[in-house]
Amino acid sequence: MMDPLRQRLMRRLGYEFRDQALFELALTHRSRGAVNNERLEFLGDSLLNTIVAEALFHRFPKAREGELSRLRSQLVKGETLAGIGRELELGECLSLGEGELKSGGFRRASILADAVEALIAAIYLDSGDLETCRHYVMRWYGSRLDTVSLGKTSKDPKTTLQEFLQARGEPLPEYELSEVSGEAHAQTFTISCRVSLLPEPVVTSGNNRRQAEKKAAALALERLQKAGA
Repeated sequence: MMDPLRQRLMRRLGYEFRDQALFELALTHRSRGAVNNERLEFLGDSLLNTIVAEALFHRFPKAREGELSRLRSQLVKGETLAGIGRELELGECLSLGEGELKSGGFRRASILADAVEALIAAIYLDSGDLETCRHYVMRWYGSRLDTVSLGKTSKDPKTTLQEFLQARGEPLPEYELSEVSGEAHAQTFTISCRVSLLPEPVVTSGNNRRQAEKKAAALALERLQKAGA
């Protein structure tokens, strides 16, 4: 029998899973063991980007590619996903390892964001239908889409670096995960960012891969500007 907290979560989602094991997997953090939601998170990230990109494409027919990219980045970033996770009260339903439980992992923004992406993938796989998946994503994003506008977009470091290089006819930066260290509940991700105009790759670390990549892009931009590139 399903845990009452998860039964309430399913009601908040408005979607009833046929495969409850898939639902349980989406809520299982890697700190719990080898069977976790990381693969679902990977798929959910791609689905979310596609669904949001399509919605923005139709909503802003005169927007340029760069403007649409900045709007999408604003909507799919970790902070936004964590906000959705809090609205759904995901934290109380997550399956976490002992270390994450002790350190308050159920409130951690990155864990909530990853779980939202995993749930998106789980709904897609369970329903076998992209339209069903889109329906639920748009329910979560409806009010957020109403608040974004082209005049309010702010570029994140990765977008700024990409546009900087494109304007100079240079290849896009390459991000590589070089190391993951630390306990499962408090890991550090080390990213190497290679930029054609810099002699050495930029190496930075963060609490998750997204954060580390943004820090690397910001540092690369700083070095490029100092070099007068």
